[in-house]
Amino acid sequence: MASFSSSPFALFLSLLSLLFPFISSSTSTTTIPLTLFNTKNPSQDLYGKLTHLASISLARANYIKKSQDSSVSTTPLYPHSYGGYSITLLFGTPPQKIDFIMDTGSNFVWFPCTTKYLCSNCSVSSSSSHTIPTFIPKSSSSSRVLGCLNPKCGWLHSRTNPKSRCQDCESRTNCKQVCPPYIILYGSGSTGGLALVETLDLSNKKVPNFLVGCSIFSSQQPAGIAGLGRGLASLPSQLGVEKFSYCLVSHRFDDTGKSSNLVLDFSDSKKSAGFSYTSLLKNPVVPGKNGLSVYYYVGLRKITVGGEKVKIPYKYLTPDSNGNGGSIVDSGTTFTYMNRGIFDPVLNAFVKQVKGIPRTESIETSTGLGPCFNFSGHKTLSLPELKFHYKGGAEMSLPLANYFSIAGETDVICLTMITDSAFGPELSTGPSIILGNFQMQNYLVEFDLKNEKFGFKQQVCK
Repeated sequence: MASFSSSPFALFLSLLSLLFPFISSSTSTTTIPLTLFNTKNPSQDLYGKLTHLASISLARANYIKKSQDSSVSTTPLYPHSYGGYSITLLFGTPPQKIDFIMDTGSNFVWFPCTTKYLCSNCSVSSSSSHTIPTFIPKSSSSSRVLGCLNPKCGWLHSRTNPKSRCQDCESRTNCKQVCPPYIILYGSGSTGGLALVETLDLSNKKVPNFLVGCSIFSSQQPAGIAGLGRGLASLPSQLGVEKFSYCLVSHRFDDTGKSSNLVLDFSDSKKSAGFSYTSLLKNPVVPGKNGLSVYYYVGLRKITVGGEKVKIPYKYLTPDSNGNGGSIVDSGTTFTYMNRGIFDPVLNAFVKQVKGIPRTESIETSTGLGPCFNFSGHKTLSLPELKFHYKGGAEMSLPLANYFSIAGETDVICLTMITDSAFGPELSTGPSIILGNFQMQNYLVEFDLKNEKFGFKQQVCK
């Protein structure tokens, strides 16, 4: 989830004036390729990769928990060692191809923009000469800066009304003021720029006047973000999608070019064959915590390890009146996060059932993962099954590769889930469980927005 800020500052506005000299004035489905996105050196070892993914997963969890405020189209979806999955979309006239990280935990779509785009700590490969592709508004005849009185401006700046936001407008019919700049804060970075209305060119239809952010600076954001959350500015909301689905290829194929698909369905609201379904729950409505309205809440009611129920206090499983508790599905998180009150009983269940194999606490400390077991000298290794039980009876029995991973070149295997730092207080605000993409590998998942259902089935994604 991201938060927006419209705090103006002189340098930012002066940059905008230089970069935007013009600011004063089918079928039923679309399929989009989906891939994993890489920001690290491809030669990075697995141990380093696990440590990095644990770190960014915890950073994102910390931010989410603190957050206050034709009918089918198919698009390829690619996996990357960054820990996220990317899609490619076409914007502008003529169309310009731009990569986006798919994110069900935020609700805004933005791309790196203009030839002056600046990004700090945004390495995407080992090559220092690599440049991030950007959208060039001057090369598109359909690019328009969003006006201040346009209702879509309120999607970005919902905390201000048009009267206070657009004080320089002479009248409601004669206003040349643009929508104020946005600044978006993420768990591991930020971005800022101006909002545009632009043509989105899908494989089977053109969508004019699509709200998209033209970011001129970013930090730790190596690509644009395609927000698929519940907000008005998200990709599904703007397109009027009835449901969308994706299948996440294994992280074994990071940066190989192997992809699956993001499918946007504009009309088919029937249940899909072979799926297990649970309800998408109503989002908590809490004054001052508008950010909670973006997430996809699901009713995770029970966790079993090796067939034994883990004792979890009820307060963690259902949001309270302050919006604390409950579970969300977040494609932008890599490793599933659990509050310490949930994680510790899960960890203890594994430790209890894994007999004769010692823990390696030094690796647990250095990676942020745990428990970790040293299976050196063992010809076979038996680990308990992890199963999520959802409201309505749906069960997700995770494959072993979705919740344990080898730690580098060692004979150590670690649980790929995270919790709050052992050196800090428990974060009791926001969702208690954030279901990440690592646990969803080789699952076809479906968000049925019309019928308020979350569906899934295990299959090899390709």
